[in-house]
Amino acid sequence: MKKHLSKKRVVLAAIITVALAIASGVAYAYFTATGAGTGSATVGSATTIVLTPTITGTLYPAGAPASVSVVVKNNGSGAQYVNLIHLASITPDAGHSTCVTTVGAGPANAFTMADVSVAATIAPAGTTTKVGSLQMNDTGISQDACQGATLTLNLTSN
Repeated sequence: MKKHLSKKRVVLAAIITVALAIASGVAYAYFTATGAGTGSATVGSATTIVLTPTITGTLYPAGAPASVSVVVKNNGSGAQYVNLIHLASITPDAGHSTCVTTVGAGPANAFTMADVSVAATIAPAGTTTKVGSLQMNDTGISQDACQGATLTLNLTSN
């Protein structure tokens, strides 16, 4: 029996030796080091929003307002926020150059159009359509020079 126990001890010692050898082979030493680096990126720029109005209806002094549908288009590569569309001015066609086309709040101006709220972010190459209302006011003076005129609305945004 003594021989048998010594074989078991030899086998057990061999297993422990192999396990310690494997464990010592897995363990390693290291240094901790810090690092740094730089990179660069380019940020794009805003592009001009395109505003395309379509006027539905015929204007008369103190008459019913005309509906103005405005397509708001973002031709840029990034999303762009549009807050308001504003009627900056009106230009009559060349044959009606004496037509008074002042714009602004109140009937003292020939035309009024409240700012049109967009209040939206337009996706790249995206569009949205908003509707406003254009009024030809009674200015208290003859507006005959505007009869039959084709008007171009000049709009701005934000």
